Amino acid sequence: MNRRDLAAIGFMTFALFLGAGNLIYPPLMAQQAGENWLIAIVGFLLTAVGLPAFTLVVLGRLSSADKLTALLPKWMDRSFWFLVLTTLGPAFVLPRAVTVAYEMGVKPFYSGNGLMVFSALFCALTLWLALKPGKLVDYIGKVMTPALIAMLAVLVIAALVNPLGEPSQAIEVYQQAPAVNGLIQGYMTLDAIAAVAFGWVIIQTIRSKGIEEKKAISYYTIRIAVIYSVLMSLCYLAMGYLGSTSSEIAPSATNGGEILTRYAAGEFGMLGQILLAAITLMACLTTTIGLTNANSQYYKNTYGITFKASATVIMVLTAIISNFGLETIIEVSLPAILILCPIAISLIIAMVLISEKSESNTLTISMSHTAVVCIAALFGTIDALHILGKLPEGMAAFCEQWLPLFSSHTSWLLPVFITIFVHKLFNKTVLKNVVVNN
Repeated sequence: MNRRDLAAIGFMTFALFLGAGNLIYPPLMAQQAGENWLIAIVGFLLTAVGLPAFTLVVLGRLSSADKLTALLPKWMDRSFWFLVLTTLGPAFVLPRAVTVAYEMGVKPFYSGNGLMVFSALFCALTLWLALKPGKLVDYIGKVMTPALIAMLAVLVIAALVNPLGEPSQAIEVYQQAPAVNGLIQGYMTLDAIAAVAFGWVIIQTIRSKGIEEKKAISYYTIRIAVIYSVLMSLCYLAMGYLGSTSSEIAPSATNGGEILTRYAAGEFGMLGQILLAAITLMACLTTTIGLTNANSQYYKNTYGITFKASATVIMVLTAIISNFGLETIIEVSLPAILILCPIAISLIIAMVLISEKSESNTLTISMSHTAVVCIAALFGTIDALHILGKLPEGMAAFCEQWLPLFSSHTSWLLPVFITIFVHKLFNKTVLKNVVVNN
């Protein structure tokens, strides 16, 4: 693969991840962190960029995304991918992207209710671009991503030359532990689970360039992950800087979208609002194309459904569900995302610590992977209920006292590592007994 194609796939990967949510998340965090925004953003990068990049690297070493769950029972394997791709697809992330694109890209300039028409047109455009997966790099990596980066650069350079404020005093949580809270906020972007879905697209794109050998796929995936990491880190740093200097123009902002809107208007007036709308529409479009591609590839490879049929059904469902409204979509689907994310990360950890280094037989590894998924699902459910405020007060108090990392919404992490440790201890004991008996 030549350098130009490698760079284009890296740019495409960056664009696939860069949805509107990634743009609006860091500004609010940085505004709240105030003078400690840079420390907070470093913590944020470790989980918001580090986890997805690590996931891509592991999937590249496997040379196929579906190998991540190959050692699970078949029903669990199919259920995991169906839930992940459906939730990241028409059940949640795709409709959210369409709705956010309308709210930030169209609604500021249109007083009526045009969501139904917009969602139909936006999904039709997505479908048209997604139906040519061989052209994905050309569309996104070589055209749309450079345009998106250029538009972001205009806004950021203007802010550097003419900042509209100074960092204010940090709120209490960012005074006490800015890096730790940045880590938590980065984890809550849930991009690690998006990386699992985008693995289908990236590996397929590498293969489309004639790369089939396992080591070569891993080699190029690592370099693509590096390109993604650099670009996304720069983007988050830029959005963080905007947020940190926005306390004067958006003192009562409740979300990052409001901060970006006021900042763009403050720098360029109406032209700034148009620029921000273009950035949002472009970011949402690249994400919807990538997720539609990932879903369609999965259904084609697993169930034999044609790519065209899958993509069409996904886009029709997305257009319909988008009209239920963003709040309803989030309320219904967010619990599944919050539970699936720790399961996905746990599988990645298990693949690295068990499958690649274990000398035990396939059955033992399969049992360990199944146990890891069950443990992650159990404690991930507790974390999800805690985040959503649905956990009974008595149980919440008990978990706060006895469950490590509960307050950080990662109570699943330690039990997963304990499960892996037990596997390794058991495996070592069995191997030792076999050696002694022989």
